[in-house]
Amino acid sequence: QVQLVESGGGLVQTGGSLRLSCAASGRIFSIKAMGWYRQAPGSQRELVAAFTRSGSTDYADSVKGRFTISRDNAKNTLYLQMNSLKPEDTAVYYCNARVAVPGPDVDSWGQGTQVTVSS
Repeated sequence: QVQLVESGGGLVQTGGSLRLSCAASGRIFSIKAMGWYRQAPGSQRELVAAFTRSGSTDYADSVKGRFTISRDNAKNTLYLQMNSLKPEDTAVYYCNARVAVPGPDVDSWGQGTQVTVSS
């Protein structure tokens, strides 16, 4: 099992910045990929940014140039630096880990952290 705990959300004005953190624990060695997703009210959960299995990064077009995903392997922590925030970035942000288990890989999710950008 892998446990994920997000932090760093909050209320910020348009143009502001926030940094989200996701602390992973448990069977860390079984994690194959990690990323950030978000879900706004009435919308489906969508990919924001991720480290792929190969270690490369992938970003949603809407956040390219504004958000940066990073990680500290020594601390087992994933980060999302969000700059130039817009009201449309308002959502609950979730940390995700793709975990190798016997059989198909499974997704582990954090509890989510609310990001609200005021206009």
